[in-house]
Order: sequence, then C-alpha cells, then structure tokens
Amino acid sequence: MHARLGRQMHCDAEVVCQFIAEYVGVDLKDVPDETHLTDLGLDWLDQLELMVLIEDEFVDVDFFATSNASRIEVVGDIIRHIKDRGAAAAHRSAAQYELPYS
Repeated sequence: MHARLGRQMHCDAEVVCQFIAEYVGVDLKDVPDETHLTDLGLDWLDQLELMVLIEDEFVDVDFFATSNASRIEVVGDIIRHIKDRGAAAAHRSAAQYELPYS
C-alpha cells in the first residue's frame, strides 16, 4: 500500500500528496490540492482509513478530536489540517514522543 516515511514533525504538502498517492496507488501528479477524495476512488471507509494512517504518520495530527474529519473533502483540506496541527508540533521536544519500536 504505502511505504512508511517515519513520523513527520512538519508538513510538506508534497510529502502529504505523495503519502496519499501511494495509499491510493496513483502518480503524484494525480493528487493536486483540489482533488476530491471521492475522485481518487475513496469511499467513506477508505477516507477514514487514510485519516487514521495520516494520524500515525504526522506528529500531533488528530482528525477525530473535533468534528473536523467530516469536513475533509479534498486533498487540500488534509494538508491544511496537518499544517494547523504541525505548527504546534514543531515547537515540542522530540523527547516527548514515544518511539514505536522501543
């Protein structure tokens, strides 16, 4: 499905698009910001799984802490959500995060 990139401390839109492209199995050029998730062939369950995987991939991203998950419709919504959360994560010490294989 996709290669793990390691937990990301900041948001780079291209990294997010690449992550989504690998999840969906398409080229990066097919995942611009304005692409609707349904146009990528993702039903509601696929979208839910994608958001959970993104939460695992990007530090301090939580789509489900508020009702924001239901507002995610296009790739740009995901990127904006991660950037909003990533700004706070960049100021935290890496020592606060539990390593997945420790």
